[in-house]
Amino acid sequence: MNGKTLSAARARQILAAAQKTRVLVVGDVMLDQFIWGGVSRISPEAPVPVVDFARESFMPGGAANVARNLVCLKTPAELFGAIGNDDAARKLQRLLGEQNIGCTGLVRNSTRHTSIKTRIVAHQQQVVRIDRETRGALDARTTARLLAEFRTKLPRAAAVIVGDYGKGVVTQPLLNEIKSFCHERGVWLSLDPKPVHHLDLSNLSLITPNRKEAFELADLPDETRNANPFADKNLMLVAERLLNELRPALLLITLGEFGMLLCQRGQKPFHIPTVAQEVFDVSGAGDTVIATFTLAVAAGASPIEAAILSNHAAGIVVGKVGTATTSPEELAKSFPK
Repeated sequence: MNGKTLSAARARQILAAAQKTRVLVVGDVMLDQFIWGGVSRISPEAPVPVVDFARESFMPGGAANVARNLVCLKTPAELFGAIGNDDAARKLQRLLGEQNIGCTGLVRNSTRHTSIKTRIVAHQQQVVRIDRETRGALDARTTARLLAEFRTKLPRAAAVIVGDYGKGVVTQPLLNEIKSFCHERGVWLSLDPKPVHHLDLSNLSLITPNRKEAFELADLPDETRNANPFADKNLMLVAERLLNELRPALLLITLGEFGMLLCQRGQKPFHIPTVAQEVFDVSGAGDTVIATFTLAVAAGASPIEAAILSNHAAGIVVGKVGTATTSPEELAKSFPK
């Protein structure tokens, strides 16, 4: 490691150390449904493709996909969120159990619908997505039950990830309590933001907005775009504003085909170009980034090492169709020896 590169040996060392940690994931959990098929004709009823059904599959989504990414990288994970009293909740819990994701922190609320995202995919292309969900803020009683369960598991955790997908679980009272708990114990706290919520995101360990979210958080228009982020004056201004106003220990802005920008107060930002060879599906790529970065830091990696590792993980999953993950072996092989 020369400070700006990562060898396969060092990647394996970080991933091995991560297996001895534990990460808690809190946020909006979902059930991802994929309907797979092919298209050979246009409907005579409307100018839309007719998808010939082939099969369907289900997998954990949202914050549950963050946890899934962790366990696929052999890092133990516990999941906390709210589900309804419905078939989707039971299917989601069964999937989580099969994948060894701790889910005693999923609190049932019969007034809510478990979020389901149905994606119809034909010839490896997403045709349409259908969302069935409750978006209202989680009530105080359910929030208290969730936090009580979270607090019992925190002493064994090396890090916490909050996944806000705008479905109502991540409220200001919940975030305030989690920040307080983590600060008391010195536990690393990462957050994937949803700017529409206007939450107080100050004093977190890591924030991982994409470019669009970063500009929204900074309340600035995105009028420029450059493959070289250092030549993108507006992006540099956004990074500086977020560092100064929110004061995270680290800010990681994901830039799609232009890679990532790792920012820290008092230091020049570090740009990591994308390693994706081919992009089939970006669904869940942000989940992979925050999961991999956080487990790496929990395992003792430096911020730059964690950013490079998460960039490689994202490059792998976008080359797969559906909400995908990677394994320690596959991830380590993506690095030069």
